[in-house]
Amino acid sequence: MAVNADYYAILGVSKTSTLDEIKRAYRKLALQYHPDRNKTKEGEAKFKEVTKAYEVLGNEEKRKTYDQVGHDAFEQGAGQGPFGGAGGPFGGQQGGQYGPFSYTYSTGGQNADFGGFSDPFEIFEQFFGGAGRARRPVYSVTIDFMDAIRGVEKQVTINGKSQKIKIPHGVDRGSRIRFDDYDIVVDVTPDKRFEREGFDIISEKEISYAHAALGGEMQVDTVDGEVTIRVPAGTQPGTLVRLSSRGVPHLRGSARGDHYVKIKMIVPKKLSRRQKELLEQLQEEDEKEKKKWF
Repeated sequence: MAVNADYYAILGVSKTSTLDEIKRAYRKLALQYHPDRNKTKEGEAKFKEVTKAYEVLGNEEKRKTYDQVGHDAFEQGAGQGPFGGAGGPFGGQQGGQYGPFSYTYSTGGQNADFGGFSDPFEIFEQFFGGAGRARRPVYSVTIDFMDAIRGVEKQVTINGKSQKIKIPHGVDRGSRIRFDDYDIVVDVTPDKRFEREGFDIISEKEISYAHAALGGEMQVDTVDGEVTIRVPAGTQPGTLVRLSSRGVPHLRGSARGDHYVKIKMIVPKKLSRRQKELLEQLQEEDEKEKKKWF
């Protein structure tokens, strides 16, 4: 990280941001650049960069010092790390193997709060509870979008041993699941039909101008298969039709998200002679209606 880098800019926040806003910004960036999700050297460097910025701005006293003095109070000097410890990107004495990456870090007695996590290795400990998994062996598995929705069993080979693991329904990209003596981080291949936002599903449905104006029934794909929806007369482009409880099952319990169908109007590039005549007649009628108002 450049010596004069702006910690506020690194986290994408302003100098007037609250600690909660800074924490939310850090969590988002840490998830984006965490080495289990972003396996590039640039991602690893960015992860260290945002964590260092948050270790300063996420602490009220350090933030005050940073605002008053700037980077000089936190940059390396006289053989000391940026927070009073030697070595390592976070200036401390602790370290460990995290998947294929090795890290050194320390709170250095500074009571650092990594966005609600006790250290930067716990970013993905969102599923199935527990702590202390940062130094457990971590493996990755890629599953299809629909398998992530419904759950799936996978045959994997761990340390030369073939075994079945059960991926629960509702997992998402980056979900971390604890098994016997190791953890699995899930990657999910995208689906051309659906987008996922949390436990909600979003898809698009193309309809003609006539169908939008007149309304009617139509078939749409969902994660449960094809269903019939009714589009009211006068539906506008971009309208969202909500299908309750047709989304992603929650990891625990029987609740589900919703499915939102976004209406997209299709304008034909070519018209038959008859279609052109009808549209011209419609245009004439529209002009007559407008004149009635003047």
